[in-house]
Amino acid sequence: MSVQRTAIRQAPTPAAATTEKRGLLRGTLKLLGWVAASLAISILIEWIGMTWWWAEQGAGHARRMLETELGYLDAIGRGSVMTEDPEAYARAFAETGYDWLWRRTGLEWAASAAARAPGPESGALRRALHRAWKAVGEYVQAAVYVTELFFARLAVLSLSMPAFLLAVSMGLLDGAVQRDLRRWGGGRESSFVYHHARRLIWPAFVAAWVIYLSLPVSVHPAFVVTPFAAATGLVVAVTVASFKKYL
Repeated sequence: MSVQRTAIRQAPTPAAATTEKRGLLRGTLKLLGWVAASLAISILIEWIGMTWWWAEQGAGHARRMLETELGYLDAIGRGSVMTEDPEAYARAFAETGYDWLWRRTGLEWAASAAARAPGPESGALRRALHRAWKAVGEYVQAAVYVTELFFARLAVLSLSMPAFLLAVSMGLLDGAVQRDLRRWGGGRESSFVYHHARRLIWPAFVAAWVIYLSLPVSVHPAFVVTPFAAATGLVVAVTVASFKKYL
């Protein structure tokens, strides 16, 4: 009877299961919100740069960044854990993002209309309007390239998940060892370190997405994935190592 009562007390209640599902859904929605915000920030940064820093390059700046970063993936070569051809995977990701955000919504006409020159029979007003729209269309075209670059980087981050999982696994293992050493060696317990380190796990992971997706310059994926994966693993290790000694 006592065993049955213990089992009943330890069984998860429906309310607890619902709370866990809501927490997972809330975390997923937060991540999607940060990703959408990163796209908006990256487009805004590109527009500001076109106005103040690389005005002579125009939309070509974003196009060259896209080509450069796809070239990085081509240099990495085949044999990734998740795909045989990282460059083709990123190109397909970028094309899918362009299709959903520009072609299917009908917004691609804005860039194509700016590229079409008015005929010789067009009046002065139409030519003036075309010149004005062409200036706006340059920013629209830059937004198109930034969108493709954004989804190519998103593909890179999806391919980097094994690196984050490896870093988290190493952090869990190292933290568990450090916790046992502290437990059996009479080390002090600090709930302050534990709670603050636990709160940094999610920001350390999300920061890689926000910063990398919003960068206005080309950067090799290894220079972003490696430090952020290591930082996430380090925070996990500190969290587990500072967990309370007795359960």
